[in-house]
Order: sequence, then C-alpha cells, then structure tokens
Amino acid sequence: MQIVITGADGFIGKNLRVRLQELGHGDVAAISRSTPQAKVRRLLSTADCVFHLAGVNRPQDPAEFASGNSELTETVCEVLKQAGRQARLMLTSSTQATQDNPYGRSKLAAEVAARGYGAATGAAVHVFRLPNVFGKWAKPNYNSAVATFCHSMARSLPISVNKAAPPLRLVYVDDVVQALLSCLEEPAGAGHPDGFEEVTPVYDTTVSEVAATLRAFADSRKSLLTPPVGTGLIRALHSTYISYLTPESFAYTVPRHADPRGEFVEMLKTTDSGQFSYFTAYPGVTRGEHYHHSKTEKFLVVKGTAHFGFRHILTGETHEIVTRGGEAQIVETVPGWTHNITNVGEDEMIVMLWANEIFDRDRPDTVAMKVKP
Repeated sequence: MQIVITGADGFIGKNLRVRLQELGHGDVAAISRSTPQAKVRRLLSTADCVFHLAGVNRPQDPAEFASGNSELTETVCEVLKQAGRQARLMLTSSTQATQDNPYGRSKLAAEVAARGYGAATGAAVHVFRLPNVFGKWAKPNYNSAVATFCHSMARSLPISVNKAAPPLRLVYVDDVVQALLSCLEEPAGAGHPDGFEEVTPVYDTTVSEVAATLRAFADSRKSLLTPPVGTGLIRALHSTYISYLTPESFAYTVPRHADPRGEFVEMLKTTDSGQFSYFTAYPGVTRGEHYHHSKTEKFLVVKGTAHFGFRHILTGETHEIVTRGGEAQIVETVPGWTHNITNVGEDEMIVMLWANEIFDRDRPDTVAMKVKP
C-alpha cells in the first residue's frame, strides 16, 4: 500500500508517521511545505491512501486560510481524481467548520472538496472534524494552549490564563492517530450518522482546569505529590507535559535523610494511593519497632538480607520472615501487629517501601512497641 501524508512534518503528521512505521508500513511518502510541487503531484498520483493533514490555522495574512486549507485540498483532490486510482482519503478538518469565520469557511470548503472527490470517483473519504488536539510535539504558541502551557511551565516561565475563556474540548493525539489508522480498512463515514469520523474520547474541560492540572505536575518535583495520572485526561496531560521537558531537566533530586542507621528517601506521593520510598540499613541495624491501626506497607528487599519480626499486640503471637535481595519477595505489615526489620547480613541493606497513605505528622498512625518486649 502506497501511503502519502500531507503535512507530514506537522504535529499530527509526526505522530502518525511514527505509528505507521511501528506497524510495518515502510512505504510512506511524506509531503511537507518544502516538497517541490512536481514531487507532490507524482506522489499523490501513485497513492493508494492519503492522509491529508496539511492546513493553516494561525496565518499572518487571513488570505492564507483559503490557500492553505480549501485551495490546497481542492488541488490534492484534483490530482487524485486525474490519477484514477480511487485513493482512500482521510481529511482532518475542524469543529470550527460550522463557524462563519475565515478559518471555519476554509475548512468547510475543504470538506466539500473532499466529499466531491469521493462522489466523483467512488473513493472512500473520511472527514474528521477535530476539536483542540494536544500531545507530544505540538508547537507552542501555535497548535494549542496546552502546548503553550506545557512549554512554559517546563521552563519555569509564566503563563497567562484567560479566566473568561469558553469551555475547552480536547482530543489526545494518540487517539487521533488511532482513529486515522482505523480508516485504512473501514467504510467511509462509519463512525458518525452525519458521515463524519469520530475521535474518542473527547475531554470537556476549561483552560483554567488544564492550567491548574499542569501546574500540579510542575510542582510535584518539590512536593513529591503527583495526581492520579494513570487514566483519562490527566494521564494524557501528564504525558504531554513530560514530553516538553528539556534534556537538562530529565533528572531531579529529592530530599535524602541520613542518620547512624542508614538513609531514608521519599520518592513519590500520590493523592489516593499512598507513597513510595526506600531506605538503607547497615549490618545489625534494626528499624521499625511499631504498629499501625490502619496503615499498611509493602517491603521489597533489593539488596542484603532482612529479618522481619512480628508480634500480635493482643495475643502475643509471633512470626518471623527472612528474605534477601534478588528473591523478589514482598513482605506486608499487618494492622495490629508490631513489626521490625533487621539487617542480618554483612553488607548494607536496601529496601523499597510502599505505604498505602501519605505520612501525616498530625495523625501518624504509628505507635512505638518493640517486637521483643
């Protein structure tokens, strides 16, 4: 399959090219602003599938809306029509195509040209009316406010938030790419009753909410507190923010607490799933000697040999566990059992620790009690 991408050096184009390569599509022709017109026509004339992503959304001269959107699409469709190959066409339009402004009118005219090509040739045409798209490699001060905010915050630059801004609808670039790729085999217009293709999920938010979320990411290196970044919009925003870090800021240092027993370092705190840390202990050192009412912990010995001692605070029942680095054995502390951990090896011991809640000095839920009275 001969695949052609217009706007291949743009935000969505870069992401699409990488994904196509990952899927084994080696024969992908990239068209950008610098591609000579003769080569553009040659590539389009031999195409089996065209992702028409090229367009203009922030020109210095409003006349460029027509030349960069509607007229360019008309040219692409005319070349495809003359080639007579019924090349499948995927067009990225905008939700502003319903608006009576220069940009919206130019995108609507591009849609009309694409559908006209499909009607005249029988080729499958897929039209995407995209809201604001965000993700890695978006150009700040051009593609989206998210890109601008991420770029600025990652460099400790101030941002300006218009609190009167209207609600914001967002789609993530990975979801856009997936939707585009799904059209390679599907019937045109299958995704929407009006004949438009859909990208899901669509996130409804506001500029202020996005700015606050991104600011929490930027602040997390000092507070060590990260929001729940595993799903949905916050996951996508977090990935996007991280992608704007400069190589010089890929690494950062967290506080390190040392005493004669060893070291203790908190790595990460979460809003709803506790915190992660690690500690070291020199040979013969014992840590712990306390119990919890509700707090639970998971210990993983990474290096050295550890002896865990337990005693039920009411019945006096005892239990012992010995585990070593490399065994990948998790030891859990249990509410109502006082516990300790002793380095019984000859080398420094290193232990990873997860606690189900962030330590609260006002309510520590940690009561001193030795395992061996």
